[in-house]
Amino acid sequence: MTGSGGATRGALLRRLLSGGPRLTVGMLTADLLHLADELADLRTAGVELVHVDVMDGVFCPALTVGPPVIKALGPDLIRDAHLMIQDPLSKLDQFVAAGADMVTFHVEGAPQPYRVLQVLGQATNANDPDRGVIRGVGINPGTPLSAVEPLLDDLDYLLILAISPGWGGQAFLPSTAGRLEAARRMIERSGRPILLGVDGGITRDNLAHVATLGADLIVSGSAIFDGTAGAAGRAASMVDAVRSPARVLAS
Repeated sequence: MTGSGGATRGALLRRLLSGGPRLTVGMLTADLLHLADELADLRTAGVELVHVDVMDGVFCPALTVGPPVIKALGPDLIRDAHLMIQDPLSKLDQFVAAGADMVTFHVEGAPQPYRVLQVLGQATNANDPDRGVIRGVGINPGTPLSAVEPLLDDLDYLLILAISPGWGGQAFLPSTAGRLEAARRMIERSGRPILLGVDGGITRDNLAHVATLGADLIVSGSAIFDGTAGAAGRAASMVDAVRSPARVLAS
């Protein structure tokens, strides 16, 4: 797992930091029996990243998927693994080996978060060594942002959750806007190139507004894969809303 991740990670990080906010599409509600078709729909729509929520039934109540699903997504899209699991340190190897380009763990579930970042910092991307692995830290709505401040020198991605993880049907918390603003100021004070993301409660109705709140990456899944036909069209309209939120809001 170890290698020159720190030296190569910069190219992917610079790419994701440029060009305005991007949509990263949650795959949990996709039809996994027709995964190739679902991924083709995303590529057609201009999606660049797929987001996989990994839950262990301990850190949060749901139990979802693991490294085999990340591997099955293939290398054509950037694979964004969101580990909502307890004590992720011993499990990092599996997700890196499966081809995750980004690995985000939660500060609330990691007894040794700095060590997790150290290990990810030495990881070699299994699909493309020139990419490296983006090191992410997620933070729940009830956790103060100060909990991640000591880690800023060693992370590449800060993910702000807009809902409590593991329960479906929750609305985007209004307090998230202020947390994103505060997180952006914290990142700017650090002087480091750190991605800012937001995840949870993002729908087709509020996406354009969320895209104005300063995040680099916006996670949404069920708004695209809602169990009905037309995922490609929904994905395309959401990509457009993220890229041009002012125009969408004005229409």
